[in-house]
Amino acid sequence: MAAHGLVGVADAGAFLVRLARLDRSAPVRLRSTEAAHRPDAGPRTALWARLPWGVLVTREVAGPGPGDATVSAGELLSVLSQAGEALPARRDAEWRWPLPPAGGTVVETVTAAELTRLADAAAGTLREVSAGGLSGRAVGQRVVRDALLDHVALVVTPGSGRPVEVSQRLVQAVLRMGFLGPAGVDGPDPRVCISGHWVGISAPFGVAWLQRVQELTVMPIVNHPKG
Repeated sequence: MAAHGLVGVADAGAFLVRLARLDRSAPVRLRSTEAAHRPDAGPRTALWARLPWGVLVTREVAGPGPGDATVSAGELLSVLSQAGEALPARRDAEWRWPLPPAGGTVVETVTAAELTRLADAAAGTLREVSAGGLSGRAVGQRVVRDALLDHVALVVTPGSGRPVEVSQRLVQAVLRMGFLGPAGVDGPDPRVCISGHWVGISAPFGVAWLQRVQELTVMPIVNHPKG
């Protein structure tokens, strides 16, 4: 029987608990990563998932992992909570999305407080419009939520090149997945990154990535990308 190969069970569990709150059946891809840039860290595994609003999120944990396998978030969480070592039933065919290229370039840093403020402002707008409508007209909560997610929350301009737009989808992903860490605990500032056609926010406990709308890739369901 194949093993999941995760040693950083607490870190993996923190990722899976938050993901399962959004979708317990969400596919989670476990990919063993190269540790050449961190030889003292030992074997590592990247956990990948796609949130319901289209953002890819990832967190690295200790352990060699299974190589490259996709399983159910709820099933893997159940195994880890029981201190089990078996890899749940593989669901490789359910992974249908490309991954951003490895590496990436940091464009700018942004404080955790600023990201929290942007997320709180969006939540306040959602409550206000849902309760009172927009210009006197009733608006469905889903319509408002989708519009807020598509809103450009932040624009950063690198020293050279075009401005980078950071949508509310990325901000919400970082907050909902707990990637900023516990409130009141100091840590490195989140960083806005680009990698190929992707924009991301790299935070202390994980990274959220979103492919630029005008450059989205359509992939056949039968493929299991290795990028």
